[in-house]
Amino acid sequence: METQKLHRGRLIDHIQLVVQDLAASHNFYAAILSALHVPLGGTGDGYFWADELFVTSATSPAALGVLTGRHHLAFQAKDRAMVEHFYQVALAHGGQDNGAPGERPYHPGYYAAFVLDPDGNNIEAVFHGDAQRSADSVVISF
Repeated sequence: METQKLHRGRLIDHIQLVVQDLAASHNFYAAILSALHVPLGGTGDGYFWADELFVTSATSPAALGVLTGRHHLAFQAKDRAMVEHFYQVALAHGGQDNGAPGERPYHPGYYAAFVLDPDGNNIEAVFHGDAQRSADSVVISF
C-alpha cells in the first residue's frame, strides 16, 4: 500500500463515500479531480482515493454494505477558469447540473459551480476571489 504525508491541523482527516457503481464514480472523480489538478492517489479492490477522499463500493469491507447518504463536498479551484473547466468536465463524465458557474452570495468573490455525482452527491468547485489569492485562509460567514 502507498503511504501518504500526514497533514496536522486540518479539520477533516478524511472522508469516505460509499457508492453504488464504483466504475462510474471512478470515471467521474478521476475526471473532475484532474480538472482541479488533484491526482488520484491509488486504487484497490473495491476502492480508489485522492488526497483525503476515499471512495468505496458497498461491498468493500470498510463500507459494511451500506451506502453513504447525500453529501456536499466543495473542492477549491485556483481561479474562475478552473471552476468553469470543472463544470464542463463533470457534465461530460456523468455529472448532472446543480448550479452553473457563477457568483454566489456567500461572500464577495465567491465563484462556484455545482454538479451532482453519479450517486446524487452535491459536488462543488469554488474560487474565493481575491481573498483566496491574498491569504492562506479565508474567514467565511454564513
